[in-house]
Amino acid sequence: METRVAIISIIVEDVESVKLLNDILHDYGQYIIGRMGIPYKPKNVNVISIVVDAPQDKISALSGKIGKLPGVSAKAALSKV
Repeated sequence: METRVAIISIIVEDVESVKLLNDILHDYGQYIIGRMGIPYKPKNVNVISIVVDAPQDKISALSGKIGKLPGVSAKAALSKV
């Protein structure tokens, strides 16, 4: 199956969702190229970027599952190749 490179941008406002987020990321670990997380204390949020190489349906599923977590926002940007 053809894969695409994508970045999923995540903002975590509810720290109670971090364990669930990490569980989801673990489930999709085979697709993750890299991850960067930045805690931003002045606004009490965590900003995370996940770079993946996966089929488009897996990218959409991952982004959707993350976005459904309480206090978590997610957006995916996909490459054209």
